[in-house]
Amino acid sequence: MKDILLITPPFTQLNTPYPATAYLKGFLNTKNKSVYQMDLGMEVILQLFTKEKLQLVFNTAFENKTIVSDNAQRIYALRDSYLKYIADIIRFLQGKNQTFARLICTDHFLPRASRFNQLDDLDWAFGTMGLQDKAKHLCTLLLEDLSDFIIECVDGNFGFSRYAESLGRSANDFNELYDELQEEITFIDAITLDLLEDILEETKPRIVCFSVPFPGNLYSAFRCAQYIKAHFPNIKVAMGGGFPNTELRQVTDTRVFSFFDFITLDDGELPIELLLKNILLEGNGEKEYKRTLVVENGKITYKNCSLPDYKQNQLGTPDYSDLLLDQYLSVIEIANPMHSLWSDGRWNKLTMAHGCYWGKCTFCDISLDYIKLYEPITANILVDRMEEIIAQTGETGFHFVDEAAPPALMKSLAIEIIKRKLTVTWWTNIRFEKNFTKDLCLLLQASGCIAVSGGLEVASDRLLKLIDKGVTVEQVARVTRNFTEANIMVHCYLMYGYPTQTIQETVDSLEMVRQLFKIGVLQSGFWHQFALTAHSPVGINPKDYAITPHHKNITFANNDVEFTDHTGIDHTQFSYGLKKSLFNFMYGVSFELPLQDWFNFKIPKTSIHPDYIYNALENELPKAPKPQQKVYWLGTIPQLSYLSKSKRGITRESAVLHFHEHRESFSISLEKEHGEWLVNKLAELQISENKAISFANLKTNFEVHFEHFELFWSSKAIQKLRNKGLLLF
Repeated sequence: MKDILLITPPFTQLNTPYPATAYLKGFLNTKNKSVYQMDLGMEVILQLFTKEKLQLVFNTAFENKTIVSDNAQRIYALRDSYLKYIADIIRFLQGKNQTFARLICTDHFLPRASRFNQLDDLDWAFGTMGLQDKAKHLCTLLLEDLSDFIIECVDGNFGFSRYAESLGRSANDFNELYDELQEEITFIDAITLDLLEDILEETKPRIVCFSVPFPGNLYSAFRCAQYIKAHFPNIKVAMGGGFPNTELRQVTDTRVFSFFDFITLDDGELPIELLLKNILLEGNGEKEYKRTLVVENGKITYKNCSLPDYKQNQLGTPDYSDLLLDQYLSVIEIANPMHSLWSDGRWNKLTMAHGCYWGKCTFCDISLDYIKLYEPITANILVDRMEEIIAQTGETGFHFVDEAAPPALMKSLAIEIIKRKLTVTWWTNIRFEKNFTKDLCLLLQASGCIAVSGGLEVASDRLLKLIDKGVTVEQVARVTRNFTEANIMVHCYLMYGYPTQTIQETVDSLEMVRQLFKIGVLQSGFWHQFALTAHSPVGINPKDYAITPHHKNITFANNDVEFTDHTGIDHTQFSYGLKKSLFNFMYGVSFELPLQDWFNFKIPKTSIHPDYIYNALENELPKAPKPQQKVYWLGTIPQLSYLSKSKRGITRESAVLHFHEHRESFSISLEKEHGEWLVNKLAELQISENKAISFANLKTNFEVHFEHFELFWSSKAIQKLRNKGLLLF
């Protein structure tokens, strides 16, 4: 018997578990609670894509006479091939049987339907992809073809990461979802509920807690809760996670609580601990709740006791046990190395800091605790947790899922990783702020950072100021250049349709993005249209942004709000052109095309100078070192030799420092005494347990022995070392 069963309902990601249940299990371990967790979506996928279930899919479609479109008819006609290869394809995507890649990449091996039509446009891209990546991409297209067949012929709600999403998105009342739950269970429901019943019989939990991060998880969570209430009435059921945290804060429809006993909001650790404590009381003693919605006397009541939440250093290390870590599927939807990080590879999820250290962006839900309450973790604790997770999972890849990772903590994290000689691969989300200097980016890369993602949003200085993003386009260009030159890939979140945005600003924003990709400082991006949320500054003060919201009577979900922009512009008309152009830019093509070519309606010419980004990068002024900045050396200790030169009877002896890097070697020459001093200092400047040396201390030590430190520091030899890992920040 388990105290708690934690479930992520279908569907989130195919390649790695959503981390919420692992976070909660790690915390509950510190309280000695008996916990089991399950990624129900992943287990449904593994059941669905078997020969037995896929045969049932085809049989069901045939019996129901739903095979109508040409694409569905083609897939059905090729069903024997799909059934023959599906087990091998799944094993390959799980990282097994890698030699199968050669067969997959053979022309005409895999059955192909409509998803493969794009290959004519992408064949040239495969030259930059390895054989394994190409095979993953082809297998991904095959699974998407099968997904299309399932949606058309068997279960219209299906989607790899968005199951019945339309029922959860902007569902201001509960009627549509409730009515759907009164219908017969679907094909996918049947698989889901069979797996649920098995785990309930095995674990016999006192309470089942569903973590619902997205609208696409909501329907399945309710369907599972409905099943538990009907067949396991003694088990309590709770819901928490990103969706209720943002959408269900104002729920008033009591029918929701015929499915769930409790809905918890914001951080889940203390609320779940108290729920379990209340259940164990079994009616005896005073019950306390933290940020929990319950029904009392026929009315939904919000309970929030005065007990303080736990600090981040008290939450324990995320625990990924119970999850089928060796069975997740690495898929590649498009042939872009940065873009593939979200779907390819098994990433351990961690958080550097709770909340957002900036917390000002006007489109963001900054009024809610998950962003508003900022609390970082120390680098020591963070790397301790990384080492524990590596020991548990055997995986050394980490995705830090911060709202925006703070640069100072990223620096401390990198130093701690290097100190411990830990080999890890990691990436995270950031703000493109000026503290990401070239030196800091080189340090992050040396610690294993391979990529960052961040929001440029609307690439317009006026709108960035209105958003209160705290950056300019020039600054973003320089920061992305620093990351790119450090061999760290950069993904950019882009926005269109922000309140008061003009057509000219949309065109100019696209031109900025075109230049950023053309000059090579961006590797990936994604456009999304502005959505008004109830908990953002724009949603709270719409008049300040020249929009009129259209509020509805809220009895269930409340976040996305329809609105009228006083500009009267239909921003949706730009969607296709923006996304198509970006798709081309990500592959390094079509930069020469006029912006007009991406749209089937007339747009104004851009007002941005064609060399705006180039000039922003070229005109950056060098910054003088600050006395308090720390100096680090990432390279090896050089071999020292001497060279004598005689001129007009005067012999001068120089020191030659020979450095060996992984790919090449190089040398610098200095005056003999300067060279000997530097060799000793480089050993002290390496990242170790020793205390870091400040620029002021380095200068003082030099001037004990010599004169003119500024001339020494600005010499060609030292500047060469500055580009090779002599860092200052």
